[in-house]
Amino acid sequence: MQIITPASEAFLFQYLNNPSPTGFESAGQKLWLEYIKPYVDQTDLDNYGTAYAVINPGQDYRVVIEGHADEISWFVHFITDDGFLHVIRNGGSDQMIAPSKRVNIYTANGVVKGIFGWPAIHTRNGEEGTLTPKVENIFIDVGAKSKEEVLNMGIHVGCVLTYEDEAMVLNDTYYVGRALDNRIGGFCIAEVARLLHENKVNLPFSLYIVNSVQEEIGLRGAEMIAQTIKPHVAIITDVTHDTNTPLINKKKFGDVKCGMGPSVTYAPAVHNKLLQLIIDAANEHEIPFQREASSRRTGTDTDAFAYSNGGVPSALISLPLRYMHTTVEMAHKDDVNNVVRLIYESLQKIQKGHNFKYF
Repeated sequence: MQIITPASEAFLFQYLNNPSPTGFESAGQKLWLEYIKPYVDQTDLDNYGTAYAVINPGQDYRVVIEGHADEISWFVHFITDDGFLHVIRNGGSDQMIAPSKRVNIYTANGVVKGIFGWPAIHTRNGEEGTLTPKVENIFIDVGAKSKEEVLNMGIHVGCVLTYEDEAMVLNDTYYVGRALDNRIGGFCIAEVARLLHENKVNLPFSLYIVNSVQEEIGLRGAEMIAQTIKPHVAIITDVTHDTNTPLINKKKFGDVKCGMGPSVTYAPAVHNKLLQLIIDAANEHEIPFQREASSRRTGTDTDAFAYSNGGVPSALISLPLRYMHTTVEMAHKDDVNNVVRLIYESLQKIQKGHNFKYF
């Protein structure tokens, strides 16, 4: 059962290529709301930018499906007298991949181009030969000769910047890009809304399709919107690590592989009855899935929803991803398709007033 259409895939690429750094997600949220609007009854936005849409509003039983909209980025932290920029993380940005990357710096005057510079291999001898990228030593070059010239470009401390890399398809099999974590989750839940609309599915509850902000700095958007909606059930989608590439210890990080289906997680925050409902939906509709476990916290918005409002039955459906927090994150097309299918079928197993009491 193929879900993704050429039109929806065109939106996916537009959405992935649009910058949406943590705390500055507005442009991406506008695109997402515009795409989902024909398939829902109403849309809204909270004070910090979490976007959400509602199907069948006004019911006394509320179900959330959620992804997060933000991507990792950097803040300008210090400008040297000779015109170089030093940065700090905005989210879990990986300094190891930064050298030689092109960046977009967002200013009041528009986008300014820059690069992460790095000493040439010929100059790294002696102690410098062991030089490794650290947040303290990576730097941006914008081609300026002085701090004054940098400031005249509109760049100042606090400007946010993202990598320039754009999304592509690899071997007609993988989506590749810098922001699949977790713009791809927002895409999946929007596709669920489209399917419900096109197939005229009548849900016996209010469904909130939520695209949260600020996940990359501690699940903050989910914390806020959980208090606003006060859901009875929450199904979260995020990415997880494909552990079948070189240099990853499967004994430590589990055994998950791209192309083998979405992954469901066992964890204290994951409600056992809701998880079983999702597994039953997968088995009934022959949707392949994988399993993994988290010992304390999932590290996703699942935790924020689960521990809100006196406890909200929550579960996590994850998309296997290669090379997370790099500019070449990779997700298998079949897995994206099956994440959408699994959420769609799981929703139809939830009844109004569904009893998720622990026992």
